Amino acid sequence: MSTSREHKKYEEFEFEDFVADEFFVQWVKSPDENNLHFWQKWLLSNPHKKEVVAEAAGLVRSIEYKEDFEFSDDAYIEVFENILKADQEEAHIPEKSPIKKSRWYTLLSLRSIAAMLIVGFTYLILFNFPQSPDIVEEIAWITKENGGGKKRVVHLNDGTIIHLNSNSAISYPERFTDSLRFVVLEKGEAFFDVAKEERRSFVVQVNDAKVAVLGTSFNVNNRKGKLAVALVSGKVKVNDNQGNQVVLKPMEMIVMEETGLISKQNFDLIQVTGWKDKYLVFTDDDFNSVVQKIESWYGVKVNATGMNRGNWAYTGLYYDESLENVMEGIAQTSRISYKIQGREVYITK
Repeated sequence: MSTSREHKKYEEFEFEDFVADEFFVQWVKSPDENNLHFWQKWLLSNPHKKEVVAEAAGLVRSIEYKEDFEFSDDAYIEVFENILKADQEEAHIPEKSPIKKSRWYTLLSLRSIAAMLIVGFTYLILFNFPQSPDIVEEIAWITKENGGGKKRVVHLNDGTIIHLNSNSAISYPERFTDSLRFVVLEKGEAFFDVAKEERRSFVVQVNDAKVAVLGTSFNVNNRKGKLAVALVSGKVKVNDNQGNQVVLKPMEMIVMEETGLISKQNFDLIQVTGWKDKYLVFTDDDFNSVVQKIESWYGVKVNATGMNRGNWAYTGLYYDESLENVMEGIAQTSRISYKIQGREVYITK
């Protein structure tokens, strides 16, 4: 994760900008007197940002970051130069000229210089900064997760309805801010029927991509190393972390591969979204795809022996059928034998 302050001022930040900013994450995860001072001061000057900051802080606290967030020297000194500048303006002290490099400067790290500057302005920090109340009200985050064979419908407080497929998980705040509705599809697949609001976008974060809408219905599938977004109605804008942006029209689908390849195509409604209406669809599926769908749909384990997996292309449509009926349909057209024992299915040629 890297700081984005070079490109945006904090006053221009939205939810996703705060979550991706390392100085913000450092404050939430490891508060100290330096970052506390900065964020207290900034929030007092920007009270309209308190809700979005609280929402972002809630998400940051819920994530176990793999990195140890350490500033680069350049980013570290930049932050504290801005802090000092703000203190100077508040105390009506003329701004000093920029620090110039000299021989002694090269003997010290930028971090050491930043520490010296902070000590030098201790008086300003302690006596010119008004005491602030509690920073922000924290907004709790909720996570819903389905195992194999489980589906559920999630109702959000703005009226949006989410159908969550099996082996899938989604996170969302207990309440949205006044400026943004933001949810995270952690894994798997979900269908969104978004309540229309002109003033607040609805954004779905999926890995490094964002799906933004105002009011629409669409399907998001994040499986098998690729992301597929299929628009049923309304309008959807999909952005990735490479700066690519694609706008979809109804009945268009974008597929984004891990390799970076992006394609846009039309899609079959039942094939892509039928799962939420209890349709199990196979379309020229190879053996591994058939097994994966059965395991996910019914929450079972499929064991196969003696199968020629490379010579399969199965097509079938089932509505709210039992596992036994589906296996019988596959067996009749694919010349296989099967046996169901508890939560396991045994297939032989």
